Amino acid sequence: MCGRYYLISPAELVATRFHAGEPPPFRPRYNLAPQQDAPVVVDGGAPKLVMMRWGLVPSWSKDAAAAYRMINARSETAAEKPSFRGPFRKRRALVPADGFYEWRREGSGKTPFALRLASGEPFAMAGLWDRWRAPDGAELVTFTILTTSANALVASVHDRMPVILPREVEEAWLDPKAPPEALRALLVPFAGRMEAVPLSTAVNNPRNDGPEILRPAT
Repeated sequence: MCGRYYLISPAELVATRFHAGEPPPFRPRYNLAPQQDAPVVVDGGAPKLVMMRWGLVPSWSKDAAAAYRMINARSETAAEKPSFRGPFRKRRALVPADGFYEWRREGSGKTPFALRLASGEPFAMAGLWDRWRAPDGAELVTFTILTTSANALVASVHDRMPVILPREVEEAWLDPKAPPEALRALLVPFAGRMEAVPLSTAVNNPRNDGPEILRPAT
């Protein structure tokens, strides 16, 4: 799964990287957690960055409680699951990140790791989004991150990882006319170079959201 990630690249750099025009204001986040707002790239005739809440609430849901259990969607079944099949067909997104966190079980404890591209560049995780209206008319726009089986590096820490899309397929993932078979073919473990950096347990607490949590463990 992917239950925590970080995005510390400046908003202007993220917008340029994803050809997304003028970005909404957002600050560097070292410890993004579920139920928090984050920038997401969607197709609106052209890519654009919008702020959404992490934890998908289906448009047909009776309440927003679903968000707490829908931070991830398994890529193997997302196209068929009632909560995700509508967004899979019509509301796909790119979730920008500089890295994500996973924990490796070691003895009686767990060691946190930052997992990122070896180049240090921001990347796109495959996402789905939806729009929900509360009974009082208030609107909530939310997203989930698709996961897949881990590649060799991530497997040394955890058995699942977010779907990281290579640059050359990002446009295809956002294409509203893309056939489902072509989309499923993109949802595979990332084959590019990555690195895993052990961290201190400061990252465990989502209230810790500063650069100190990315310092390698000593």
